[in-house]
Amino acid sequence: MIAEKNWVRGLVAGIVGATVMALWFLIIDASQGAPFRTPGLLAHSLLGVEGLEGRPGAIALYTLLHYAAFVVVGVVSAWTLKKMEVAPSLLLGLLVGFILFDLVFFTSMGVTGVDVVAELGWVEVLVGNLMAGVTIMGYLHFTGAVRAVTWWEALADHRIVREGLVAGLVGAGTVAVWFLVVDSAQGRPLFTPAALGSAIFLGASDLAMVEVNLWTVAGYTVLHLLAFSVVGLVAAAITVEAERTPALILGAVLLFVAFEAFFLGLLAVVAEFLLGPLAWWTIAVGNLLAVLSIGFYLWKKHPLLRAAFAADPFDRTA
Repeated sequence: MIAEKNWVRGLVAGIVGATVMALWFLIIDASQGAPFRTPGLLAHSLLGVEGLEGRPGAIALYTLLHYAAFVVVGVVSAWTLKKMEVAPSLLLGLLVGFILFDLVFFTSMGVTGVDVVAELGWVEVLVGNLMAGVTIMGYLHFTGAVRAVTWWEALADHRIVREGLVAGLVGAGTVAVWFLVVDSAQGRPLFTPAALGSAIFLGASDLAMVEVNLWTVAGYTVLHLLAFSVVGLVAAAITVEAERTPALILGAVLLFVAFEAFFLGLLAVVAEFLLGPLAWWTIAVGNLLAVLSIGFYLWKKHPLLRAAFAADPFDRTA
């Protein structure tokens, strides 16, 4: 009964969040004299059929998919909070909003090949997703019976999450400082995050289109932190398992190789024009420093792993 109630809460939270997002873009579209432009554009991008922008059927179909996606987000959010025994909060709402923003960008690029964020305006898309995320968490907060615990209490009970997030921040900070030094040495501070932000959010395709400003730097920094948080969580999970099976530390090596290949591949897709200005060795060194800093942090946090390696890390007779 409790699980069912929680499921219903998540469903309703998703519907409320989807409605807030829909109303936000309806207001924006109406202010520009083109009501329902956004769902029409998204329907066209999703289905790949010309002339759908103003058709009620296409708009209705996209609206249905829009609500279905948010229902999934709401249900998953409610389930996750219940499992972790964490009370919904404004900070969690903002986090959900940023995740939704990332999903919109990468899904649109991967599935349709159309940069929906650039078409609609990344500020509008980001604000809409943040509003939706906060609304979802707000609804779950006011309708839930989850025991309120502090963030520190929640993280204390989830070692992998705690260490993974800290490790991700360490890695992200290391890379940021490295490229700040590289950019400053070349007389163009913050060029790298601004260039990547310009490519992702503004569709920049050459150096002349790069805008070094607060929005491009801050926007990319958010994505940078989220990406390294994921890397940190994976690294923390591998480290915890490696305490029992030290040979799994080889997985960390494979993780680094995959991370390096993924970053170079993503850079080639999103901002190919940067592969010249950003010499390959600066990328390699930056990622290596990030992995070393993450590894050092996790190594210091796991004395059992150090003890296992001091003995015989590949001993399988135990």
